[in-house]
Amino acid sequence: TMNRLNIALVVASLALAIYLSALSPSSMQSMQSGFMSMLSPFLKTGTAMQRNIGSVGERLKTLDELEVENVQLVAENRQLRASTRLLGELETENNKLRMALDYRERSSFKLLAARIISRDASTWWNTIRIDRGFEDGVEADQPVLTDLGLVGKTTTVSKNEAIVVLVSDETCRIAAKVEGTKEHGIVSGMRVQEDAVGGLLQMNFLSKNAPIQPGQEVFTAGVARGSFPPGILIGKVKEFIPRTLDGQAVIEPCVNLMTTEDVFVLVGKK
Repeated sequence: TMNRLNIALVVASLALAIYLSALSPSSMQSMQSGFMSMLSPFLKTGTAMQRNIGSVGERLKTLDELEVENVQLVAENRQLRASTRLLGELETENNKLRMALDYRERSSFKLLAARIISRDASTWWNTIRIDRGFEDGVEADQPVLTDLGLVGKTTTVSKNEAIVVLVSDETCRIAAKVEGTKEHGIVSGMRVQEDAVGGLLQMNFLSKNAPIQPGQEVFTAGVARGSFPPGILIGKVKEFIPRTLDGQAVIEPCVNLMTTEDVFVLVGKK
């Protein structure tokens, strides 16, 4: 049976070969065209697959580019955040300076702007050094303040510098009054104990039954021949302590003496 099948296939192949050789060129082209038409769907599919593979490659390349771009954007974003933070700090500082300058313009006194250049290293809450001296019109015993209130007064003055004793110093004594009352007294720095926090003030020689409450403001009284004019804010009452003969108020300064950098020296009236 296999021999007969083989013989039949050989005879068929010979017959097909003879038939094809007998065909005219136009008939051969027509047959090739029909054969290609049968294969065209598969050829189109192959081309589409190549296109898809190519587009996947392009997408992969785009992902790499996006990753690089993402890294760049993250870096730029951090830079922008840092710049924004710096701008915010500058804006805050500028607002503080504007307020201080506005205070100077509104003041009826001549205020000379000065900058703190050092603090006493041993008792740094007591004295500071500023970058103004007698060449700028600074003299001893002139009030030093900010737009928030009193800082202290000048003591030793040189050509371009001056030492300022702070209100928190025990030797700086200021005639003062308590708002809303008739109470007057003397404000000075409190002696700092080993376990105490420096920077608080004391107001002595008050009436022992004075109606003084925490939160009330304390101002300079402006006595004759005194260094300070009246009405400069010194601080707020933290506590009132009745004693045997008089009363004492513990006061928190209105100016943060530890962090203040810019001050004014009151050098006269306008």
